Amino acid sequence: MAKVKELFALYKDIDDEKLFANLVYFLEKIMPVCNKYDIKMAIHPDDPAWSVFGLPRIINNEKNILKLMKAVDDVHNGVTFCSGSYGTSLENDLPHMIRALEGRIHFAHIRNLKFNTAIDDPVQDFQESAHLSSTGSFDMFKIVKTLYETGFDGVIRPDHGRMIWGEKAMPGYGLYDRALGAAYLNGLWEACEKSFDRSNVKLYR
Repeated sequence: MAKVKELFALYKDIDDEKLFANLVYFLEKIMPVCNKYDIKMAIHPDDPAWSVFGLPRIINNEKNILKLMKAVDDVHNGVTFCSGSYGTSLENDLPHMIRALEGRIHFAHIRNLKFNTAIDDPVQDFQESAHLSSTGSFDMFKIVKTLYETGFDGVIRPDHGRMIWGEKAMPGYGLYDRALGAAYLNGLWEACEKSFDRSNVKLYR
């Protein structure tokens, strides 16, 4: 416990602005190497999208992530788009964020959450669900479709998985449930490929 308190003490003078400045400093220093070797950085959002134990959170909504993209305006400075992490705040419009980040999303974690509270509830009550739209609060097809329409060509992985069928594994990383998620996401992507003209981004009529 004493060690934990010591670690937290290291951050006592770090607020959102200082943390953001440190992040920008780091990214600016590594961009020349990223450009030379075509290394695409993909920052993962804070999870959940609010402060925990008083620590600053700076990658948790559209405004902040776009601020970072503008501060280090280089295609190699990109994003891991995690629908579960950004989705912990119902104020985040996930498809809109994907469009706003077009060309800067290099990796995608796609998972669903089930909310038991309304957007204006001061305390958000949610739980991770299976990947299917019907089991959670997100329109998973709309999320995948928006990635497809904006030309995303990176890696998509199913994110956290529940423990099902008697499996014992590290919490949040059930193999069976993630395998089902991968199959589901592949199906959504195939539906996009067969339904949309990617060159014009319009539904076939």
